[in-house]
Amino acid sequence: MTARDPAAYRPNVGLAMFHPSGLVFYGKRVATPGPYQWQMPQGGVDPGESPADAALRELEEEIGVPARLVDVLEETSDWLAYDFPPDQQSGRWRGQRQKWFALRFKGRDADVRLDLHTPEFETWRWGRLAEAPGLIIPFKRPVYEDVARRFARYAESDSPTR
Repeated sequence: MTARDPAAYRPNVGLAMFHPSGLVFYGKRVATPGPYQWQMPQGGVDPGESPADAALRELEEEIGVPARLVDVLEETSDWLAYDFPPDQQSGRWRGQRQKWFALRFKGRDADVRLDLHTPEFETWRWGRLAEAPGLIIPFKRPVYEDVARRFARYAESDSPTR
């Protein structure tokens, strides 16, 4: 992050979960009007929690996938940040700073369970990583463009060389 005070940004993680075919998980947010309803899972880092631990906790909380059903492929070395729109800023947070994780899903579609905790997504689908920036709400778009660029190599189907 450049020119941003980390203390003004809530620590957060983002999860790009890739199917072996190279498609990525998208969830449709509960009770969110269109057109920007789809996103990848994300969530806060609790005090004293590492980003890696937060990522695996959020994976299970948001989409019901336990850590044993994914391989962690990569964690971004830096934090990616976005500002909340002025009408959504409240309290001490100007926005969020995120560590993003590329994960390879080893389970079956039936292992995705949106109903294990308070649902954040009403439905889900597999999609192309390249479509991510066009699906997300505009204030998060630069982060999704960066994630799509950084994780592009995982959007190819699994091969024995990985």
